[in-house]
Amino acid sequence: MYKITSKEEIAPDVFKYSIHAPLAVKNAKPGQFVIIIPKPSGERLPLTIYNAGKEDVTIIFQKVGHSTEILASMEVGESMEAVLGPLGRAAEIKKLGKVVCIGGGVGTAVLYPEIKALKEAGNTVYSIIGAREKSLLILEKEVSEYSDKVFITTDDGSYGEKGFVTDPLKKILEEEEVNEVIAIGPVIMMKVVSELTKKYNVHTVVSLNPVMVDGTGMCGGCRVEIDGKTKFACVDGPEFDGHQVNFTELMNRNRQYDEHRGEKCHAVGTGKN
Repeated sequence: MYKITSKEEIAPDVFKYSIHAPLAVKNAKPGQFVIIIPKPSGERLPLTIYNAGKEDVTIIFQKVGHSTEILASMEVGESMEAVLGPLGRAAEIKKLGKVVCIGGGVGTAVLYPEIKALKEAGNTVYSIIGAREKSLLILEKEVSEYSDKVFITTDDGSYGEKGFVTDPLKKILEEEEVNEVIAIGPVIMMKVVSELTKKYNVHTVVSLNPVMVDGTGMCGGCRVEIDGKTKFACVDGPEFDGHQVNFTELMNRNRQYDEHRGEKCHAVGTGKN
């Protein structure tokens, strides 16, 4: 059970797996995640669902630490110890009008199912994809299929527009009426996007899956302050109003884990562990 049915390295150290897990994909919706335990003695990895097929769940993750190295070493035909889900609150998908979807790095994999669902719900969808360099850009073709416009940015200018995702976002906000912005990626990116959209009074949704650890609310590692109240990203989210997130407190607390990056015990929703 939980057999790997396909494996692909879609960017350097970024992998896409499909895993046979019919119960985990039953009733799964955009924005939700699964917990994967690769080996009997392995840790719990909360990973966002990229695609929920009839019996297979597809995930995309980045190999950056001990647990994701173990996961990346597994091959087609091998079986996971466990795949549990779907977990977390689903994204709110409805017809809003014009929505700008912003994906940073591996966050684009989390964003994709929402882009698809929003377009199918009748929205006009603008997508902005950002990465440090061209080789790390993922899912451009897939995102383009469900987007009315796509903007690409790279930090080094190796592809698309040189700069950050906030550059095309600012132009769009200045020139067009936007009903909602959705930003998924590194915490600092979501913070900067939320600060920008607040100036234009545009409702903004962020996904705090990068801060998840245990995935069930037991460890408290994903606690966040939302509108002055303590919430847990894995059970109360992972999506929240970006204008209500205390990003300063969140980023300060996350720095406490910096010395442990790459060691055991730090999984996140996009697999950047």
